[in-house]
Amino acid sequence: MEAPESQATPGLVRERLWGALSDRDEYAAAATVFAALDAGMTVEDVLLDVIAPVQHRVGAEWAANRITVAHEHAATAINDRVIAALAHHTAGHPAAPAGRLTVACVDGEWHALPARLLAEVLRLRGWELDFLGAQVPTPHLIAHLHEHGPDVVALSCSIPTRLPTAHTAITACQAAGFPVLAGGAAFGRDGRYARRLGADAWAPDARAAARRLAEGFPAVHRTTNRQPVDDLPHLVDQEYTMVSRSAGQLVKATLAGLQDRFPAMRAYSETQRQHTTEDIAHIVDFLAIGLYVDDDDLFTDFIGWTAGILTARGVPAASLHPALDLISLQLKDFPRSQRLLRAASDALAAGGLK
Repeated sequence: MEAPESQATPGLVRERLWGALSDRDEYAAAATVFAALDAGMTVEDVLLDVIAPVQHRVGAEWAANRITVAHEHAATAINDRVIAALAHHTAGHPAAPAGRLTVACVDGEWHALPARLLAEVLRLRGWELDFLGAQVPTPHLIAHLHEHGPDVVALSCSIPTRLPTAHTAITACQAAGFPVLAGGAAFGRDGRYARRLGADAWAPDARAAARRLAEGFPAVHRTTNRQPVDDLPHLVDQEYTMVSRSAGQLVKATLAGLQDRFPAMRAYSETQRQHTTEDIAHIVDFLAIGLYVDDDDLFTDFIGWTAGILTARGVPAASLHPALDLISLQLKDFPRSQRLLRAASDALAAGGLK
């Protein structure tokens, strides 16, 4: 027997919302969250304790190969529209003014929902803000800041391969005199990459962001000569630049090497070949980003995640070993690359994937 609406719990509301998303039923999704409001939940709790974890489940279900990419996109679109409906519902009830904020996703970052959740929570808490959405080119972001003069810029980045772009955006915002609060999965579970890239602060979620914003930020002194190497002196060795610039060649050579090791690959369908090429390209991309931030964990975590994705799709995760070996052979004179590749291989072996 279901609990009456007046006794609805976040867990129960999450299950109802998940059911609506599974049916791709936008109206049922909206009805679910508004019923939760009628039952006494606050808008912030619905946003952060219902919609956010359900969206995380959407990603987990895709990773486990239980829903398709199209289903994941549909569910995300429904959640986005439900958030918009909640924003309109609260538009006539502003909190006391807290300050002015610009929220944006870095260029190339298309996962806008985490930033959208942050924006709506901060609006509820009294922040006057501009939400610029996904994939904001840095020059356009800076032009907006000069025009509107926010107190703080909140930059969101979920895809680790966009970290160099995030670094550029952070540096540009600060050079223009605006402090940066960073957030999103790309910055690491503990925010280590936000700190490494010079952000003024990092927050793991919207509530933590609100608390950090309430503390205030010191004035940022404008500068025009700060370079990435000032934050990341290891970039002097040029490994990141050389690996990123030769990514296409590395992928092509690795694919050819795999075909020599596994002649059966020559009989792959076009779809299988495309997926294999994409997997190798992602490995090279994440190796480059591991070099950019000089962190073994970023690359090792990606390889572990990829192993789980492959397993869920019926592909032996141990097949990652020859790909890593072939890339290592091509980068034998790159000591930091060798370190990252060795750490990833060791982690696979420690997980029983030899």
